[in-house]
Amino acid sequence: MSDDLSWMHRALELAERGRGLVEPNPLVGAVVVRDDTVVGEGWHQSYGGPHAEVHALQAAGEAARGATLYVTLEPCCHHGKTPPCNDAILRAGIARVVAAMRDPFPQVSGRGAELLRAAGVQVEVGLCEEAARRLNAPYLTLVEKKRPYVHLKWAMTLDGKIATRTGDSKWISGEASRRRVHELRGRMDGVLVGVGTVLADDPLLTARPPGPRTATRIILDGRGRTPDTSQLIYTAREVPTLIVSANRQPHLEAHGCEVLPLPPTDLPALLAELGRRRMTNLLVEGGAAVLGSFLDARLVDEVHIFIAPILLGGHDPLGPVGGGGVERIANALRLKHLIVETVDGDVYIHGEVQR
Repeated sequence: MSDDLSWMHRALELAERGRGLVEPNPLVGAVVVRDDTVVGEGWHQSYGGPHAEVHALQAAGEAARGATLYVTLEPCCHHGKTPPCNDAILRAGIARVVAAMRDPFPQVSGRGAELLRAAGVQVEVGLCEEAARRLNAPYLTLVEKKRPYVHLKWAMTLDGKIATRTGDSKWISGEASRRRVHELRGRMDGVLVGVGTVLADDPLLTARPPGPRTATRIILDGRGRTPDTSQLIYTAREVPTLIVSANRQPHLEAHGCEVLPLPPTDLPALLAELGRRRMTNLLVEGGAAVLGSFLDARLVDEVHIFIAPILLGGHDPLGPVGGGGVERIANALRLKHLIVETVDGDVYIHGEVQR
C-alpha cells in the first residue's frame, strides 16, 4: 500500500503540469510500474491531445505487459477528441489499474472501470481521492454544477483598504504580486470586472506576458457606460471582450465586443452561460460591489488576496468586498487549505472555500 501511495503521488505531480493547458478537460497524470520500477510516465499535455495513459503506455512499450497503471482519474471509455484510453490499456496488456477517483463525466462515470474489470483487469478506485478532487476542482465544478470555478482576487492595504479617499489605487501591491496576478490570468478562461472598475482604472485585463490561455474579458455593464476610448474597447478585436447587459449596446458591438443579453445582477444565469461555453476557471477582480455580489450569492470557490504592508487610514476609503454581507459569524464563508506566503514584502493568502 505504501508503494501504491508513492506511485499515485507521482501521478498527481505529473497531472499538475497540464494546468492551464488542457481545460475544459481534466488534469490527469499516469505512471506505469512493473516489478517496483517505473517503466513509463505521462500526463495530459494539451486539450485535444493524447491522454495521460496513452503517453505513459507509449513510454513503457512492451514493459507495460503485466504492469500496474496508476492514474489520477478513471480511464475514459468513449470516443471524444481521442480514442478511449481503455482500448490502449487493454492492448498494452496492463494487469492492474489503480485510479484515484471516478470520473463524473456522464459518458464515463464508472463505466470505464466496469469495462476494464469485465476484460479481466484488476481495478481499484479511491486511492488519494481527496487530493485528486482538489487537483481537479475546476473540472468537477464544470461537470457537476455546470458553471466555471470562481476565483476572487483583490489587493488591499494592511488596514483593509483598496484605494485612498481620493480613489488612488496604483499601486497598492508590489511588482512581484502583480506578476503573480498576471500568471493567474494566464490560466483563466474569463476575467470579470464591473464597469466601475473600468471607469476608475481603465484596465487591460490581459496576462502580460501571455500565459497558456487567453481569458475573455467580461464586463458587467447594464447601461453601456464602458467608454469607447477605454483600453478594453480599443483592443476588443484582439482579445475576446464580453459585455453583460440586459440592453443592446450597438456602439460597443461596433468595436468588436460581444454583448450578452442578461441583467448584470443575475450571476447564476451568467455563470450558467459561461459554463455552457465550457469556461472552466473564472477570475473575478472587482470592484468591491462585484466581489460582494459573488460572496453574497455564495458563488465563490477560491480566493487570492494580496496584502501590502501599508496603512491608509480614514473612514472614506473602500474595503475590498461590498455587498450585503452576513448577519452572523456562523454564516461566514470559511477558507480551507490556506497557503500564506510573502511576495517581495506583500503577504499573499490563497485558500479554497469550505463547503
